[in-house]
Amino acid sequence: MNNLIINQLAVKTEDKEILHGVDLEIKKGEIHAIMGPNGAGKTTLVMTLMGHPSYKVTSTDSHILINGEDIINQNPEERAKRGLFVSFQSPIEIQGVSLLAFLRTAYKSLHPNDKIPLSVFKETVKRALLDVSLPENFMSRSVNEGFSGGERKRAEIVQLLVLKPQFAVLDEIDSGLDVDSLKSIAQTVLKSVKEQNIGILVITHYQRILHYLRPDFVHILKNGKIVKSDGMRLVKKIEKEGYATI
Repeated sequence: MNNLIINQLAVKTEDKEILHGVDLEIKKGEIHAIMGPNGAGKTTLVMTLMGHPSYKVTSTDSHILINGEDIINQNPEERAKRGLFVSFQSPIEIQGVSLLAFLRTAYKSLHPNDKIPLSVFKETVKRALLDVSLPENFMSRSVNEGFSGGERKRAEIVQLLVLKPQFAVLDEIDSGLDVDSLKSIAQTVLKSVKEQNIGILVITHYQRILHYLRPDFVHILKNGKIVKSDGMRLVKKIEKEGYATI
């Protein structure tokens, strides 16, 4: 089974239930997008998928399965080792740790049987930086320290390319990007889907990146549940009529 399944996911935070039974299946090689108004539960869904301790699953019927294995009680490190990658909406700085060292350590943890030489690994990182139009010297800079908002988002995509997860959740990867950066990142994500067969879940407030990604499925999250699923015509409906008609 090459899929990520979210089943009857009910979640609360700060004693308020936010998700009320979310169901979703993402197969490897597919791109899914979740849209929805503010307060719909998009951030809660992302935080729950990554295993943030402040978000509590409230139902014994809730499951998060990767290739048939339930990860709902696993910590973030274990989820990553099972093949789940989550990009941050607001990536944090890690002072004193170079991007190269960070990626090298993460890769060795996630792929312990791949004894890739450092010289080869550097070339992999260089190519990933080139793909997202970041200079080679970013390898030696501390993770996200002094990066602009757009550079941080592009550095997240570098992690995606280098770490080679099975499934990736991209939380508002388009915020703070100009049109050229947006197109570049979309093309790079499409490349990773094609070459690495990654299943992608994009969380976004905006429709513009979806016109470049052309997701296979678009889902509307509203009041803590997925209330509508379709393809790109659903995006066009939202652009024209808003969420009130969904």
